[in-house]
Amino acid sequence: MIVVKLGGRVQSSPELVPALASWWKAAPGSFALVHGGGDEVSALQRQMGREPSFVNGRRITSDEDVELVRMVLSGSSNKRLVSELVANGVSAVGVSGEDGGMIEARAIDIEAYGRAGKPVRIRKQLIDTLLSAGFLPVISPVGRDMESNIGAALNVNGDDAAAAIAAVMHAQLWMIADVSGVLDAERKVVESLDSARTATLVASGVVNKGMHAKLEAGFSALAQGAAAVRIAGLEAITNPDSKHGTLLTTGIS
Repeated sequence: MIVVKLGGRVQSSPELVPALASWWKAAPGSFALVHGGGDEVSALQRQMGREPSFVNGRRITSDEDVELVRMVLSGSSNKRLVSELVANGVSAVGVSGEDGGMIEARAIDIEAYGRAGKPVRIRKQLIDTLLSAGFLPVISPVGRDMESNIGAALNVNGDDAAAAIAAVMHAQLWMIADVSGVLDAERKVVESLDSARTATLVASGVVNKGMHAKLEAGFSALAQGAAAVRIAGLEAITNPDSKHGTLLTTGIS
């Protein structure tokens, strides 16, 4: 089983959906999708006169912004991807982390991040039910605030959401980005990476922002039970039997 996290920019590639459809038809039930859509959220924020802000690749989300996140991630972005998959012959179903309380989250730090949250508990029953019935789950990472009694939402980083889901399902995690993997100082793909070398790359500034968040999420997934974690580009989807990108390792032989 593989949990595939699709970055927002990757979703704009015309190759993506046909490749996903081909893979699903060859191996139905073998993967689930978690998608981002950060660029769309940022664009809508700017249309509303707000400038997006980030800390270590995670979006600062005001009370007003979380409604925009819902609109984009659980609305237009999710349904567009689902519709394209269905048009390519895949029985895809779009859900959000709020549906069935799938992703229960807690605010990271209200003062620093606003309504941004980290997953605390994953209820995988809905994913299992969809997969067993022959449907491809397409998951928006908007989560349910587990400390709210009125159904409030939290903006969960897509990498964090996918990592938590992969860990609970003891699945592989493939994080598909707009680069071919983690790049070193010479812009070459690092084939494997442990936490010690990651710390060196972060300290030197080679790894920062969004990739830093991916690596944090990836190592968290490994620590919590994911079978394997790989960061790769679209070529991992177009040729899923190959070993593209960067494999994260525990550093323990």
